[in-house]
Amino acid sequence: MSSFFARRFGFNRSRKKDIPGGLWSKCPSCAEMLYQEDLIKNLQVCASCGHHFPMGREQRIAMFCDPESFVEWDAAMVSEDPLEFTGTDSYVAKLKKNQEKTGYADAVSIGKGTLEGMPIGFGAMDFSFMAASMGSVVGEKITRLIENSTEEDMPVVLVCASGGARMYEGMLSLMQLAKTSGALARHAEKGLPYIPILTHPTTAGVMASFATLGDVIVAEPQALIGFAGPRVIKETTLQDLPEGFQRSEFLQDKGLIDQVVPRAELRPLIVDLLQAFMAARNPA
Repeated sequence: MSSFFARRFGFNRSRKKDIPGGLWSKCPSCAEMLYQEDLIKNLQVCASCGHHFPMGREQRIAMFCDPESFVEWDAAMVSEDPLEFTGTDSYVAKLKKNQEKTGYADAVSIGKGTLEGMPIGFGAMDFSFMAASMGSVVGEKITRLIENSTEEDMPVVLVCASGGARMYEGMLSLMQLAKTSGALARHAEKGLPYIPILTHPTTAGVMASFATLGDVIVAEPQALIGFAGPRVIKETTLQDLPEGFQRSEFLQDKGLIDQVVPRAELRPLIVDLLQAFMAARNPA
């Protein structure tokens, strides 16, 4: 029967093979089919419903730093295997797999650039690398970003995303919470601004340290932000959670976040904030 209909109506089962992959993306919020080139031009935001897709570190750098101004620091820094973690898969093997997949040594890129001509220290965490988990390399690079910026009298802008501390490094991963927080305290003592941009998701140790220690804390719409996930909290407390719990809009209402800002409006907002902070620090 199926072959009769194929012959009768001229179905061509090979046509699907002729359509190149990667041209379209389906929005998980509204199910709209989005042309990939249009999605890139729209900063990975659905034009129909405003859903914010994940964004890679290269796009984040291009979004916030003036063209050809970004100079990366410590790009080749790689993690050791202090616990000789094996489990079902060794830590060394996981690192290598993620390095080959992304082309980067670890989950954050840091460096110096300019934003509308203003020198800034800039960093971007990349969820595609081991869920942007914070191990010793991520913590050390972010600390160096802050310390170098402090030394050079530059504000810091950091795009945050993370699934939490990197369990493969045990206590060394948890030490990064204190180390990054200490660097930010010294940065603040010098009167220099720090603005974290919280993206989906920003959780656990990152949220409990440098992600929420900014002079102004900004988040993208509908980003999941919290220490433990809502499912864990619900199972622990045995209570129903409020609607929108741990989303950026909910946290803004509760006072943890200062502003929820659509991606297209982030750059001009950060420019205005940094110019105001630096003008107050260095009055004419």
